Amino acid sequence: MTDVYRSYTSAEKRKRAWLVLRGSKQALADAVDPKLDRQIERIDARAAERGQMEAAALNRQNDKAKAELAAAKAAERAASREDRTAAREARKQAEKRARATEQAIRRAGL
Repeated sequence: MTDVYRSYTSAEKRKRAWLVLRGSKQALADAVDPKLDRQIERIDARAAERGQMEAAALNRQNDKAKAELAAAKAAERAASREDRTAAREARKQAEKRARATEQAIRRAGL
């Protein structure tokens, strides 16, 4: 498997599946049209470019969530007795955001 993360749209998935099916039928007849391979490569290139941008965005969000969590933990430690409950709630919300971004990264397979 490649290390490239590709993000296909629904239309690209359908078109690519149709092209692969058509190519496999042509391969059985020993008459493969090279245009099919070029179309598949173009779809893969667009998906790889989109995937690279999405992966970078997910990583930026994850870094931002981790920084917010660290700041919330520091604020909770430095909070006075009266402000501690609000700081604790802010830390819990920051932990939820950090978990959500980490889960999104795992779901994407990055």
